[in-house]
Amino acid sequence: MFKKILIANRGEIALRVIRTCKEMGIKTVAVYSKADEESLHVKFADEAVCIGPAPSGDSYLKISNIIAAAEITNADAIHPGYGFLSENAKFSKICGEHKIKFIGPSPEMIEKMGDKATAVSTMQQAKVPTIPGSGGAVDEVEKAFKIAVKIGFPIMIKASAGGGGKGMRAVFKRNDFKKNWESAKQEAKAAFGNDDMYIEKLIQEPRHIEIQIIADQYGNVCHLSERDCSIQRRHQKLTEETPSPFMIKSLRNKMGNAAVKAAKFIDYEGVGTVEFLVDSQRNFYFMEMNTRIQVEHPITEQVIDYDLIKEQIKVAAGAKVSGKPYFPKLHSIECRINAEDPDNDFRPSPGLITNLHLPGGHGIRVDTHVYSGYTISPNYDSMIAKIITTDQKREEAINKMRRALDEFVIEGIKTTIPFHRKLMDNEDYLKGVYTTKFMEDFEF
Repeated sequence: MFKKILIANRGEIALRVIRTCKEMGIKTVAVYSKADEESLHVKFADEAVCIGPAPSGDSYLKISNIIAAAEITNADAIHPGYGFLSENAKFSKICGEHKIKFIGPSPEMIEKMGDKATAVSTMQQAKVPTIPGSGGAVDEVEKAFKIAVKIGFPIMIKASAGGGGKGMRAVFKRNDFKKNWESAKQEAKAAFGNDDMYIEKLIQEPRHIEIQIIADQYGNVCHLSERDCSIQRRHQKLTEETPSPFMIKSLRNKMGNAAVKAAKFIDYEGVGTVEFLVDSQRNFYFMEMNTRIQVEHPITEQVIDYDLIKEQIKVAAGAKVSGKPYFPKLHSIECRINAEDPDNDFRPSPGLITNLHLPGGHGIRVDTHVYSGYTISPNYDSMIAKIITTDQKREEAINKMRRALDEFVIEGIKTTIPFHRKLMDNEDYLKGVYTTKFMEDFEF
């Protein structure tokens, strides 16, 4: 087992990893930018190293600074969390070159699945259902247009290096193709430094359902069932739940088996999530694979009583997984609490938290790094907390979430708490009939 792990991240995920490491008797090293000097992950780690100024490009994305921090503290492993460098093949490779274990997949695995066009092509070889499309990146707009016409509109233009909804455009008419292609390429170039694009058939009003998997270095893979992530705004997830209210036993088995097949085909190691779009007839199509722990992992932990971070660390140290699937025994819902103003088009709301009260009670979990007197920086993602409720049935988990949101007090900044509270009373949400288009008609 590792003796000391450096967490190459910030906020609630860094604190989450630190807590598990402490329970496992592993020393921890926090890294932080100057903007995060007063963050809880800095306070609770055994050691902390400043790696640069506030901009992430000069700190949390600065590979040389992170490796230097690991070397001066004698860390023998690095946990990347999610975001930042968590799916960066170069970072994974450099960790290996410095004899530091990257707690995640190999550079080769990341490269296979990190580029979305390559991932789709790989999954086609693995016989995993994929959305009809270009089958890879397309370099010319004229060629792309011909493919779009052959597939048939509506289509979706996507960035190969995409994520977070950037570099994506839905196109419903031929005449709108070129302008959307150009704007998507420009956005992808600015966001990822890579403007490779590919095309897929647009599946209208699908469910976004993902399968959590974990795999060891001996070829054993198991799935930990599904999460429904369909409620999104501009391709950013807002709330998730498991089991999905849309799921039936036969579909769960098919999607779970497909996710395991995908992981085995690339000899995957570690935790990962295979994401699918599911149409109204319960046909499912591979969308992408996230080669890291995900924001919404707590709801899976809650319904199967399984610490994903602990198992991720153990697998990285050489442990085996069972190879048997896990199925939800309870129902769990997660609401992402962002420092945003829902009344003002969800604009970021950084600033000083003047008062904070966290909800509690049976079946309530809050993952957060903020406290009263903490200042939310404008330099990073606006998510400041995740509230998770778990109960025997979906209706009970929703009732618990209502009560928890009513107790959740954050003053000094605007947050998405009021949005989530209204969501918990929405008729379509209560019926479980929502799709990825839900937010287009939701009035706040």
